[in-house]
Amino acid sequence: MSAPFQPIPRPQQLTERALSALERFSHIEAVSGIALLLAALTALAWANSAFAESYEHLWHTQITFGIGDFSVSRSLHFLVNDGLMTVFFLVVGAEIRQEIHNGALASFRMAMLPLGAALGGVLMPALIYLAINHGTDAANGWAVPTATDIAFAVGVLALLGKSIPGGVRVLLLALAIIDDIVAILIIALFYTTSLDYSGIVIAVVGVLLVLAFQRMGIGKAIAYIVPGAIMWFGLLKTGVHPTLAGVVLGLMTPVRSMPMRERPLDTIQRTFHEMVDRLSDKEEESVAKPLKQLRQAQREILSPVQRIQGALHPWVAFGIMPLFALANAGVSLAGADLGKDLSQHVFLAVILALVAGKPMGVIFACFLLVKSKMCDLPAGVTWPGVCLVGLLAGIGFTMSIFIASLAFSDESLLSASKLSVLCASAIAALLGLTWGWMQMSSSRKARALA
Repeated sequence: MSAPFQPIPRPQQLTERALSALERFSHIEAVSGIALLLAALTALAWANSAFAESYEHLWHTQITFGIGDFSVSRSLHFLVNDGLMTVFFLVVGAEIRQEIHNGALASFRMAMLPLGAALGGVLMPALIYLAINHGTDAANGWAVPTATDIAFAVGVLALLGKSIPGGVRVLLLALAIIDDIVAILIIALFYTTSLDYSGIVIAVVGVLLVLAFQRMGIGKAIAYIVPGAIMWFGLLKTGVHPTLAGVVLGLMTPVRSMPMRERPLDTIQRTFHEMVDRLSDKEEESVAKPLKQLRQAQREILSPVQRIQGALHPWVAFGIMPLFALANAGVSLAGADLGKDLSQHVFLAVILALVAGKPMGVIFACFLLVKSKMCDLPAGVTWPGVCLVGLLAGIGFTMSIFIASLAFSDESLLSASKLSVLCASAIAALLGLTWGWMQMSSSRKARALA
């Protein structure tokens, strides 16, 4: 017999309202963008303050995991960049998978656009950089301005709110993902002295386990932690960026619910009536099986790719991405001696390549593909939207700084490249925001006159 109705206490009502408002607030993309930028500004100010030593000390703190005699120690910076960011890439991969299924990337003709845009956005900056530094000791840094930082680019785009067409965001995400994969391949081919091919075998084992679990009808996300971890470890052992495991998992996430003997809504209706009958007959102990069926049917109403995005979005937007910014945006401006000619060339080349080369490469590649009839612009995306994507693609930041640390052994060149990446990313973000706001203003005026 169910308990009689009781009025909800006032504190509980207030708590429910607060949580509901917080949930609505968390799904405003502009808010997540603001959180990301605030974390980046905090890191930058901290790293250049009197407490800069504590910033470095914090992120170099070693975290140790151990079982018995076996233990592994990694820095907090590594755990954020190579561990938590895998979850971010999982969500991004899932979004791309959804768009490939029934969105802006649903055909090869449409997928060619972000692929071509990404390649154009890699080649043009590299050519600009080499044109300035060819034949010098700085030429090895040609790949520094080729990468787009997904987290910051998407965060800046979020500041423009939902007035920006969804197709623009998808195009930027797809471009940045392909761009990042190209950057990883560049690191593996040009900046890695050796690759451990045994790691590829381990990563493939993880992929095969994911496929086997899907074939077995295992729908709970927690079951995929182990094969995902195996894949992550394999990529780490190989020598490439292990966060790529998140992209692979996201792209492998099913876009259809697990096959069931009846439709989820039919199961819910049947089990609901069955539970009501049993509770009416005072058979409370026999409702366990219908409850289990009800939970499974409720889960399968949404496809796995939709469940991943819904469950992880708040954690990524307000936890992982700001933490990532805090760990990576703290670039010390000390030591960037621009008095040397070569340092000046590096500084100038990176800024021109990211701020001008990226948009030129992206827009020109899109123009060629569309005008040659090889593909079309996604629904809702106009040429001003393509320009916006090109401008935001100039936000290089983390991957660019990482490539710089591999490309330069000279401290003055490394400091100059880091400073130039920071300046170029800030300029690209401001240009993107200004262009986006101008387009939003024009759209509002056009609607008002219509």
